[in-house]
Amino acid sequence: MNTPSFDPETDRIISVTVDPGTIVSSDPDEAHERKVAIFDLLEENAFFPARVKATGPFALHMSIIGNLVMFDVRHPTSFEPIAAHTLSLTPFRPLIRDYFRVRESYYEAIKSASPYQIEAVDMGRRGLHNDAADLLRQRLDNKLEMDMNTARRLFTLLCALQPHARFADPSDRQLPTVLFVCSMNSVRSPVAAALARFLFPGKLIARSAGARSGQADGFVHAVMEEMGIDMSVHTPHTMDELVASRFDLVVTLSDEARNAVAQRSLDAARIEHWPTPDPTLVEGSRDARLAAYQQLRDGLRATISSRLKELAAT
Repeated sequence: MNTPSFDPETDRIISVTVDPGTIVSSDPDEAHERKVAIFDLLEENAFFPARVKATGPFALHMSIIGNLVMFDVRHPTSFEPIAAHTLSLTPFRPLIRDYFRVRESYYEAIKSASPYQIEAVDMGRRGLHNDAADLLRQRLDNKLEMDMNTARRLFTLLCALQPHARFADPSDRQLPTVLFVCSMNSVRSPVAAALARFLFPGKLIARSAGARSGQADGFVHAVMEEMGIDMSVHTPHTMDELVASRFDLVVTLSDEARNAVAQRSLDAARIEHWPTPDPTLVEGSRDARLAAYQQLRDGLRATISSRLKELAAT
C-alpha cells in the first residue's frame, strides 16, 4: 500500500471529539488515558479523507456502537460533515487484547526488570503497534488516508476508548431515549443531554441536536467543567444527521426547535416544550456572561432532575 503525499498545512486533524452517548467516561484514569491519546494524535498527524473536494485541516468525531466505530470527518469550525466511514472492530479485537496485555507487561517491567527485559517488551509493543497500524490503513484505504505514525496513534486512541465503549452500547440495552433540540446544538441542548446522562447514569440514553448547524461554545465547556463534565467531547449536530428516529421523549428548548420538530416525522411517544433563555444573547463582562450560562445549567439541572425521574425509572 502506497503512502500518499501530505500537505502539512491542510492534511491534518486539529480537533478530536467523541460521542458521549456511546463512549462514556466512567473512570478518571481511563478518561485521562483517552485525553493523552487525543493529545498525542493532535500533536503530530498526516490525514485527509479520500475522494472528497474539501480541504483541511479537519475535525474528527468518533462514536462506537456495538462492533462498529464511526469516523466522522468535519469542518473544524462549522462542523459541517465532510466524510463518514464505519470500521468493524472484529479484525482488531486480538490486537486490542494484546495491546492491554503488552501495556501491563511493560508497566511491570519498568518497575523491576533489567534494561534488556524492558527493551524486549518495548520491541514487542512497537511491533504490535506497527501491525495494528498496517491493518488500520488497509481497512481505511481509499477512504481515510493517513501515514504510519498517524495510524499508530489512532489505534492507541481506539484502545483508549474501549473501556468507555463497553458501558454504552444502545443496541444491547432497552433504555428509554430522550432527544433535546435547540436552535444550533451549541449550548442549550448539549448541556441538557449532558446533564441527563450525569443525573441518570445508565438509566436512559440522552441525545441532542439543533435545528441548524452551530459551533462549539467555550462558556459551555467552562460551566460544565465546574461539575466535572467534559464537554470537549461534543460536536454540534443538526436534526438531519440523526440516526435514530424513535424517541420516548423529545424536548424542544427554543421556538425554532419546536417548529423544526413539528416539520419532521419523528416517532416520539411524547413531545414537550421547555422554553429556555439563550445565554449567548447576554451582553456585558465575562463574569456576567458566565453567570448566564451557570444559570442555564442550574435551571436545566433542576428541571431535568424532576421531569425525567419517571422516565429514567421505566
